[in-house]
Amino acid sequence: MSASESSGSVVRRILLGSQLRRLRESRGITREAAGYSIRASESKISRMELGRVSFKARDVEDLLTLYGVGDAQEREALLSLAREANVAGWWHSYSDVLPGWFQTYVGLEGATSLLRVYEVQFVHGLLQTESYAQAVVRRGMPDAGPAEIERRVALRMERQKLLVAERSAQFHCVLDEAALRRPYGERAVMREQLKHLIEVSERPNVRLQVMPFSLGGHAGESGAFTMLGFQESGLPDVVYLEQLTSALYVDKPEEVAQYARVMDRLQEEGPNPAETRDLLRGLLQLM
Repeated sequence: MSASESSGSVVRRILLGSQLRRLRESRGITREAAGYSIRASESKISRMELGRVSFKARDVEDLLTLYGVGDAQEREALLSLAREANVAGWWHSYSDVLPGWFQTYVGLEGATSLLRVYEVQFVHGLLQTESYAQAVVRRGMPDAGPAEIERRVALRMERQKLLVAERSAQFHCVLDEAALRRPYGERAVMREQLKHLIEVSERPNVRLQVMPFSLGGHAGESGAFTMLGFQESGLPDVVYLEQLTSALYVDKPEEVAQYARVMDRLQEEGPNPAETRDLLRGLLQLM
């Protein structure tokens, strides 16, 4: 199974969940009533509709019956989607160091066709060198042992294959200059990281921009965020906001649109990719 297939299972899970939600709402059925019909709680229905749990064929069949879906072809299409959605992703082998709330994100990240991010604290994980990633993990998890650190770094390196895959995603990244001024690791680590950013920014699917201090305040005042876009019809763009012990997924169109406007402004106001490379070379000379 390829990474794209396993990542696609997350997208299918979310697609199926959203379709089940639309069917339920069109019939005026409450989550509580839907849960009762499959011997489950209201919160279980909520998790299913958000695509955060796997699907049992029997549950899907019972829900489709409750929602009045009698057409055999339509039922089979949704049941097939349920089977495909239950395929385990490659990242499950890292479950010992991967929080459950982050597994959904890794799956979505691997299935996205356009990833737009704004980062403040450090270089984004998809652009980190191995040495820099080790320094970031050690700083963030001072009690972690060498084995756990290596596992977390290995996971981060595996995620980076998204940018070099045969059908690689478009990756637009805006880094605040603060992320580059804040040292992680020794001087050599930061020099290597800056050189890597210059190199990776030359890739045709990568658009890297740095918001310099000289521009003063800018549109990214609310902090770091990630926007994920998908080619699959019916799946809306999602904004991912990471917190200390959990994450928030924003998918209401009007809210996603606000983040899109902020990202557009960041990209318009900041130095273009060529100017960003010049900025990076200037920082490299200071190291």
